[in-house]
Amino acid sequence: MTLTDIRTRPAYPWLRPVAVAASLLLLGYGLLRLIDRLDGHSDKGAWAWNTGHTLFLLGILGFAALIVGLHGVLRTRSTRLRAADDAAALAGLVGAAAFVWVILGDLFPRFADAVETPDAVLLGGPALFELGLLVLLYRAAAARLLPVWAPMLVLVGFVAIAVNLDLLPVGAALVLAGLLPLRRPAVGGAGGPVRRRRSGV
Repeated sequence: MTLTDIRTRPAYPWLRPVAVAASLLLLGYGLLRLIDRLDGHSDKGAWAWNTGHTLFLLGILGFAALIVGLHGVLRTRSTRLRAADDAAALAGLVGAAAFVWVILGDLFPRFADAVETPDAVLLGGPALFELGLLVLLYRAAAARLLPVWAPMLVLVGFVAIAVNLDLLPVGAALVLAGLLPLRRPAVGGAGGPVRRRRSGV
């Protein structure tokens, strides 16, 4: 008879495609933002503004799915690590929700007028999103789902965007380069196969 020491975990085959797609959507938003500002200001409601923000919205939803997937593949028996993963995922998803709130306000002025956006959403949302995602990416690197340098590349990309929004394409390209090496986890768990033991019947 064969028993498993570790419960089988889902492989999340969509994890890498979603990570790449989200990064490309962010890159598309950054490029359209530059096009929109060629005349020195943003034209709210113009095609570049609306299309860019739609790409941004879809990208954030993609990153939210990535957070959920990383949280799923990183499940562990360690209470301490499990608590850290839970906190990171919660922070990332709350931050993603804040981004969605702001983007909807940019796309739909009536929504922005009807629901005032608190400063906590504008300032705390991006910080929570980035912190939560980065913690999970560092955990993924520790589980050998990413090279050790990959989360650092994503961090540099986020910093570039925070320093100057005109660097959005550069930051998005760095995020894409950091997430491209993300590999599919083994079915038995993050970073390795299911360990088995044999016992007689």
